[in-house]
Amino acid sequence: MPRMARTTRTVVLAVFGISFMTGLAFASVPLYRLFCQATGLNGTTNRGLAAPGSVHRTIEIAFDANTSPKLPWRFVPEQEQEKVEIGARDMAFFTATNRGAQPVTGTATYNVTPAIAGKYFTKIQCFCFTQQTLKPGETQRMPVIFFVDPKILSDPDTRDVQTITLSYTFYPVDSGRASS
Repeated sequence: MPRMARTTRTVVLAVFGISFMTGLAFASVPLYRLFCQATGLNGTTNRGLAAPGSVHRTIEIAFDANTSPKLPWRFVPEQEQEKVEIGARDMAFFTATNRGAQPVTGTATYNVTPAIAGKYFTKIQCFCFTQQTLKPGETQRMPVIFFVDPKILSDPDTRDVQTITLSYTFYPVDSGRASS
């Protein structure tokens, strides 16, 4: 009987270990996102509801736009650079045009450089939060509403940051159809 109990215990522990590791694998992506948002790791930005208000200091924001080679879009910022007041709500526009013959849905990934500034860059509203569908030949203006948190001024690691680059890359959304 003790041999059977030992075998049962081993099986139970193995099943528990496999279940735990599977759960950890599924939870790792959301946990990583939360960690990146909290720390600004890899230029991850924050999401917010309202800007705190200007502190009457400015910082340069550069805008960068890219598309996957598999996406037949032209995607560009309307302005390449803009001086913004730290703490004040600001808005920038990007323009996307579908140069293909079919409607195409895309989704944007984003980051901020220098990466250390990511935790101080907060988006209030962004086209990157939802998928975008463009008909053939359609052009769409896409806004991003943001602010730079005044705490950036008191962080010794960001004291020398004079320009923050907000970069987007659009990718096609996989529709589940096999591509030819």
